[in-house]
Amino acid sequence: MHIADGILPVGAAAAADALALGTVSVLSRKIKAAEIPETGLMASALFLASLLHFPVAGTSVHLGLYGLAGVLLGPRSVPAVFVALLFQSLLFQHGGLVALGVNTVNMGLGALAAWLLWRAPGRAGAPRAFAAGFAGILVPAALMILEFRLIGYGRRILFLALVYVAVAALEGVLTAAAVAFLRKTEPSLLETRP
Repeated sequence: MHIADGILPVGAAAAADALALGTVSVLSRKIKAAEIPETGLMASALFLASLLHFPVAGTSVHLGLYGLAGVLLGPRSVPAVFVALLFQSLLFQHGGLVALGVNTVNMGLGALAAWLLWRAPGRAGAPRAFAAGFAGILVPAALMILEFRLIGYGRRILFLALVYVAVAALEGVLTAAAVAFLRKTEPSLLETRP
């Protein structure tokens, strides 16, 4: 789901870089010292999830865990996404440094959408956890497809939408399972965060 360097026009990539760095800077300042280990651990999980690639219909996909990050970290998920993407770019050339901003915006918005779904009024159970995991992948995929369509890149990019619906469903199931596990073992991690 990463956008590689050289695909987006330089101006668009630079604007996304500025937006991402500003957002990460503002949200990072709100992280309390006691929250740093949890945020770092989630960034590590995001990084590791990207290393497991699965071949699907002529392409490869990987888990993102952006929905789970949104549920557990709330707005702190955006700095965690940024750190994971930065290391993926530097170590494995997933995405790129020029495209780091657009990838952070896309995937960070997926995590924030999951967080908003999770904290909606009502009982936060398995269906809501599934929806958060589903949105955590589908929002970045939809944004990437929109961006590709706007610049005329890839005639068959809409085919990827079907692939990502399946990946989003898998992420929804994994997020619901993780939430059920945490509800039994460490429910304080699931408290609604501002």
